[in-house]
Formats: sequence, structure tokens, C-alpha cells
Amino acid sequence: MTQTILQYVMSLGILVLLAIPLGIYIGKVMNGEKVLLSKLLFPCEKLIYKVLGINKEEEMTWRRYSISVLIFSGVGFIILFLIQILQGILPGNPEGVGGLSWDLAFNNAVSFITNTNWQSYSGESQMSYLTQALGLTVQNFVSAAVGIAVLFALIRGFAKVKETGLGNFWVDITRVLLYVLMPLSLIVSIVLVSQGIPQTFRSGDTVQLLESIAVKDGNIIENATIKDNQVYVNGEHIKDATIITEQYVPLGPAASQIAIKQLGTNGGGFYGVNSAHPFENPTLVSNIVELLSILLIPVSLCFTFGRNIKDKRQGVTLFSAMFILLVAALLIIAVNEHQATPQLAQGGLVDLSMTDQAGGNMEGKESRFGIASSSTWAAFTTAASNGSVNSMHDSYTPIGGMMLMLLMQLGEVVFGGVGSGLYGMIGFAILTVFISGLMVGRTPEYLGKKIEPYEMKMAVLACLATPIAIIVGSGVAALVPSVSESLNNSGAHGFSEVLYAYTSAGGNNGSAFAGFSANTVFINVSLGVIMLFARFLPMITILSIAGSMASKKKIATTSGTLSTSNAMFVFLLIFVVLLIGALSFFPALALGPIAEFFQMKL
Repeated sequence: MTQTILQYVMSLGILVLLAIPLGIYIGKVMNGEKVLLSKLLFPCEKLIYKVLGINKEEEMTWRRYSISVLIFSGVGFIILFLIQILQGILPGNPEGVGGLSWDLAFNNAVSFITNTNWQSYSGESQMSYLTQALGLTVQNFVSAAVGIAVLFALIRGFAKVKETGLGNFWVDITRVLLYVLMPLSLIVSIVLVSQGIPQTFRSGDTVQLLESIAVKDGNIIENATIKDNQVYVNGEHIKDATIITEQYVPLGPAASQIAIKQLGTNGGGFYGVNSAHPFENPTLVSNIVELLSILLIPVSLCFTFGRNIKDKRQGVTLFSAMFILLVAALLIIAVNEHQATPQLAQGGLVDLSMTDQAGGNMEGKESRFGIASSSTWAAFTTAASNGSVNSMHDSYTPIGGMMLMLLMQLGEVVFGGVGSGLYGMIGFAILTVFISGLMVGRTPEYLGKKIEPYEMKMAVLACLATPIAIIVGSGVAALVPSVSESLNNSGAHGFSEVLYAYTSAGGNNGSAFAGFSANTVFINVSLGVIMLFARFLPMITILSIAGSMASKKKIATTSGTLSTSNAMFVFLLIFVVLLIGALSFFPALALGPIAEFFQMKL
């Protein structure tokens, strides 16, 4: 037990220790200050501006910044959609896979431009190397860069006084890509390649099995004995059995995509089962590196925020609220997964203790990772809008699975996606100071700027976009008869599968309950629409808040000003997040995981 607790503590501790210096570095990069890589990369940055005709001194209003975001994302969608449709006739396709259907290509294109990376496909069998590298991996970089760029537009909105400019979108994404995402991805990719993760454009290999297996009617024959090319079970000859002696091993440029899928909180796996696949995550070292990469940039941006608004306490406050929510969720998940269920214990006949064995609920988890690493990964990936998995969330206990859903339903603000998580939490902070101002009868203020009706309307839209998308989407899907055919389970758990899918799309997360077969026209299109709504509505409203804040004057702090950097504000912020998130989804959760929990107990 002590070792298990230490594993949880070390994962959280190392994450924070790495995030603090990275946060300072990102803040310097986005301010145009000199950093370690400036001598090497500044000439490249200048060349990019020259080739693209970008004036780095030009400032954009929030409307122009928003239009740039939408145009950039729209062009990315069209390119990625066409690559998938035409991949059968494009080069870089040694496996000869055909083009995707229009609805699956639409879903994937939307998924990757919105930093969701929901996958209704298996990458090793349905995507060409060109699609994976030029289409999906590129969007992993640029969709993450867009989220960080919008965050910095908001930061400038609070920092500037009586101005209209929020910076230059093209300069922002260039700096994020060149100085942050690409160097970090290069380092992580090299580490992953050293652990045996493929990085090649060579086609897959056919290898000999260490032990032959017998198959009949598509099923492996248990307890089979193979002798003289004949199959026997308990001495009885099995006719029409097929003996399998070889296995096809898919390869490809995996390490480079895996690195940015984690660092950019994208989460889309090169292989169908994501980081539970031994080629995506083969060793303990690769597991630790990928795990820490999920939240590294989102955590670091909290410290960047405090530095760039010249009040480090504000960044620490937001970090503290997010960290407390993450630790609380991880604790609940861990307790339930280690304790498992009465059904697994079978009335005490099965030992679920952690003495000399994994213990607890190991269903759906890799034996090489165990419960602690799987639970930590599950909490990290749903707290961030990442969605990568090293275990199957469909097999978690009812309460463990509910916490994974709830982390997404809170608005992906428990660190959340790169950039998007923090600007989402700032939206909640604006709501918190408004509610607190009503309680004490004062005009609400945040970071020296008055919060007026316009900012409140925009903040409410930003905070309610995720709940609206999830509740409406899952409600409509539950009424569509064909959706039930995609379920692996009926009853409460079946509803949980639907709720989780639309929660994942509405939170721009991308993970799934593995039992949900989502590749149908209705599900592909409906999930795609929800991803677009949940990504771009909050983004545009946040930019409008940034523009409004930049045009305001600073207000002097007085003895009556509500402090937004103390323990009381942390408590209030957590309360508001839970009030909007948890209470909004309680009826839906009651029909799904909570009902399943009580069915399990009764």
C-alpha cells in the first residue's frame, strides 16, 4: 500500500516540479523575450514572417483575432477531410488502405481541428502513413497552438489598459509551434523511440509466432494441442480448424505522433487501442513520460498566467483550485478501483488484496501497468482534454467511471486542454467574482478590471457551452433507436456508454467507453457538430471578453476589494465549478453510473 501511495504522490509531485520552469519559459517566449533557443530559432521565426507576409508588430482586435482562428481552423478541416477521402490514391500508403467514408472523414477532421481526437477508427488498419503524419499529426500541433494562442490573447486583455489590440494570432501560433511544441515533441519522441516505439515509413512485418494457435469459425480454440498439423482437444480431433503460425505487425511513424498527442492534449492514438498498445507504450519509462506529458503544458500555463499578468499569486490560485479537484477525483477513482466490486470478489472467494498481486479491479487494465498507473492516467487524461488511454474506461467500477465523466463534464477546466482549460477556468473565475460581489453588495472586479453585464453574458456562455452540448447531445442520442445497436451493454451501463461518448465530444476530450461502437452516420455527424460547438463558442466568447477587458481602465485596489488570490477564493471557485458542473449532470449520472452502482450493491 505504501508503494502505491508513493506512486500517486510521485506522479503529481514530478509533474508540478517540471511545470514551474516550463511555465516561466513559455511566458518569456510569448512575450518575445530571449530564451535558450532564441539564437537557434529566431532566424527561423523571422523567415516564417517574411515568407507569409506577417507583420509581427501588427495588433489584432478581438474580432479580427477570432476570424483568423476560424479561417485557420476551417482550412485545416478542409485539407484533413480531403486527405482522408483521397488517401487510397495518394502516396505514403504502403498498406494500400482505401479512402474513408464521408461521415467518418468529417468526424475525424472535426475531431482533430478541435483538439478532441475522438476516434471511430483503428489507425493501423484504416489510416495511411501520409494521413497519420501529414494530416493527423500536423493538426495535433496546430490545434494545440490555437488553444494556447487564444489564452495569451486573454492574458493581454487583462494586462492592457484602454487598448484594442490583443496581439497577432499568426505570431502567437508561430511562437508556440516553434519554441514550445516542436522542441518538447522532439525530446519526447527521441525518448519514446529509445523505448522501442516505431518511427518508420516501412510497411508492417509478418513474424513467426512463438507458439502456434488454432482457430475455428474465427474463435481461438482453448486447450488445443497441435500435432502433425492437426488440432486436438483432450485427445479429440477437431476438424476444419485453422492453424495460425504467423502474425502481422503494423509499423509506421508512431513516436512523433504519440509525443504531440500527449503534449498537445490531443490524445489520438496511432494504433486503435491507444497507449494500451505495446507499440505505443511498451515500457515503464514510456508510460511515465507519456503520463507526465499529458498535463505538463496545462499545469505550466497556470504559472505562465501569474507571471505575465505580473501577479504570481493569481496563477497559484487557479493552479490550487485545479490541483485540489484533480487530487480529489484521483483519490475517489483509486479507492474504487483498488477496492473493486462485490461481483469480482465473489463473496470473498477471490482475494482482491494488494499483497503480492495487483489486487482490486484489474479488468480492462494492462498487467504491466497495474491499477495505480492506470487510475492516474485515467484521471490525468480526462482532467485534461487529452483522451489517450492505457486502460479501458468501460471496465472501470461505476463510481470510478463516473469520476472520469465528471472531470470532463466540469468543462475540462481541471487543467484541461492546452490553453483552453485555463481560459475556461478564468471564465469560472469571472462568474465567481460576480456571485461574490452580489453577496457583499460590491461591483465585481477581477485583476483590476470591472466585470460588467457584457463580460458576465460571455462568461456564462463560455461556461455553459460544455453542459449544453453534452446534455442536449446525449439526450437526443438516447431517443434515436439506431444508437442502441452501437451499445455493448444494456441498462444503466449502456446509457453510461452513450453519456460518456457525448461527454467526451462536448468536453473536446476524445476518450471513450470502449464498448461503444460509434462509427455510424448519425453518431459521426452528431458528435462532430457537438465538438465544433463546444470548441469554438467558448473560444469566441473568451476572445470577446479579452477585447472588452483590454479597453477598460485599471481600478485601484481598496480594502473592500474581493481578494482573488487567497484560500477563500480558491474555495469559492471550486464551489462554482462544482455547482455548474456536478449539479447540471446529476440527473444524467443518476440514470447511468449511480444507478449501476446501486444495482451492483443490491
